[in-house]
Amino acid sequence: MSKTFLFTADEARAGNRLDVVVASFFSDVTRSRAQQLISAGDVSVNGKVQTKNYKVKAGDRLSINTPAPKPVETEPEDIPLDIRYEDEDLLVVNKPKGMVVHPAAGHESGTLVNALLFHCGKSLSGINGELRPGIVHRIDKDTSGLLVVAKNDFAHNSLARQIKAHSFTREYEAVVYGNLKTDSGTIEAAIGRHPTHRKKQAVTDKHSRPAVTHYEVVARYEGFTHVRLRLETGRTHQIRVHMAHIGHPVAGDAVYGPKKVISSLGGQCLHARLLGFDHPRSGRYVEVESELPEYFTAFLKKLKQ
Repeated sequence: MSKTFLFTADEARAGNRLDVVVASFFSDVTRSRAQQLISAGDVSVNGKVQTKNYKVKAGDRLSINTPAPKPVETEPEDIPLDIRYEDEDLLVVNKPKGMVVHPAAGHESGTLVNALLFHCGKSLSGINGELRPGIVHRIDKDTSGLLVVAKNDFAHNSLARQIKAHSFTREYEAVVYGNLKTDSGTIEAAIGRHPTHRKKQAVTDKHSRPAVTHYEVVARYEGFTHVRLRLETGRTHQIRVHMAHIGHPVAGDAVYGPKKVISSLGGQCLHARLLGFDHPRSGRYVEVESELPEYFTAFLKKLKQ
């Protein structure tokens, strides 16, 4: 179903191109997608369709129609899953580094969702639509570790409420650059879309959402620190953005780390090691852990040498 959003441009957006402003209102709309909406006539300013180059003025009233996505057949695929817990309501899967969670442009197959459809059949929640059945929360393609998947809408709603209430435990381990000054601490810095790089997030005061990450040092090495992190909130790229913000980006992170990437890691050295939640049906507390994967332990071994 298509949706129409109404916005009034503020002083901060005044003077920017229409495509830039449209993208700024949404966390999941790129500038190119905004241009597509404008070209299709799905964006009007003060009741009139404008071009992408239109310079927005403070007080302009924007109407943005987002058409319903075209139906996409997501095919079940017989891809092995490392399942750490499963019952009639949910399952917890240990995702390997390099696996995309749900289909998207350029990743129409080989995703976790393709594997889940083969394993669970039609027994997945439908709240997130056909492209993301069962997916309650996500981790990045090059982050390894645990994800909880809902088999029905009842479980999905319960788990989503726990995440929103910050009662859903999510712990990670990472290796970051540099030597942290303290053995533990809390990073409290709002995260929003990066002002110039549309596919990145950033610590920013504009159009941001509160984000809190707790950390503690596990071990220290020359030039690197092994840390354990607990999410209080769950913003896009939160750990990666927060650690880069305090000057200790995650090792191997090609987006938020230094230009010279540790290519042998194949992405950021970040693992979702523990999930804890109240079971939607029984109410009992469920906690699932995952050991550090081989890429992570091999990197630690190298640092110890």
